[in-house]
Amino acid sequence: MTDRNPSKTALVTGASRGLGAALAEVLAQTHHVVAVGRTTGALEELDDRIQAAGGQATLAPMDITNPDAMAQLCRSIHDRWGALDVWAHTAVHAAPLSPAAHLDARDWDKSVACNVTATGQLIPFIAPLLGETGTAIFFEDAQAGAKFFGAYGATKSAQIALARSWQAETASTGPKVHILTPVPMPTATRARFFPGEDRAPLADPRAEARRLLQDIC
Repeated sequence: MTDRNPSKTALVTGASRGLGAALAEVLAQTHHVVAVGRTTGALEELDDRIQAAGGQATLAPMDITNPDAMAQLCRSIHDRWGALDVWAHTAVHAAPLSPAAHLDARDWDKSVACNVTATGQLIPFIAPLLGETGTAIFFEDAQAGAKFFGAYGATKSAQIALARSWQAETASTGPKVHILTPVPMPTATRARFFPGEDRAPLADPRAEARRLLQDIC
C-alpha cells in the first residue's frame, strides 16, 4: 500500500484509538479516510498523524449508536464522493468483565446497542455506498465464550454472525466482506481486560493493520 489515490475513500468506524486508528493511518496512504469516533481529541490527533504522513482525512466525531447521525454521514459521503471503496468496522463497547450471573444491565444494553444493533443499522446504510466492488472488514475476537466475557463476547459474536450472513449473501455479487482475526495488541481495551499483562510481546497496532490489509486493499 504505497500509491496514494485520492479518488479512493475508506470509512473507519471506531477510529479514535487502537486498531481503528491504526487502520485509518494505513488506509490514508492510499485513500481519503472518513474517521468516525466519539472522542474528538483523539480524532484530531489521528488527523495530525495522517496529515504529517501526507494523507487526508475527514473527521466525524459521532456515536455509531445514533442512527440519524450515521444516516446523515452516509448521505454526506454519497453527496461528496458518490461511493465508498472500504469500510473497516472496529467500533465496539467493551463492557467490564463480569460473571454472567452478575451482568450489569446498563453495560449489557450498551453492548447490545453498539456491538449488535448499530451494526445491523450500519450495514443497510453502507452497503449501497460499497456497491458491488467495495470491501467491508469486520474483526473477530477469540474471547467469545470465555469466562467473565459474557456481555462483550456474546454481543461481539452476534455482530460477527451478522457479518457472516452478509458475507455469504454477497459472495457472488459483492461487496466483498472479510472477517479477520487480529493478533493481540497493546490497546486500551486489552489493558482493561488483562491488567498487569506484559505488553512487550504484543503486536504494534500499525504493523498489525498493515498485515491485515495487505491482501485486501
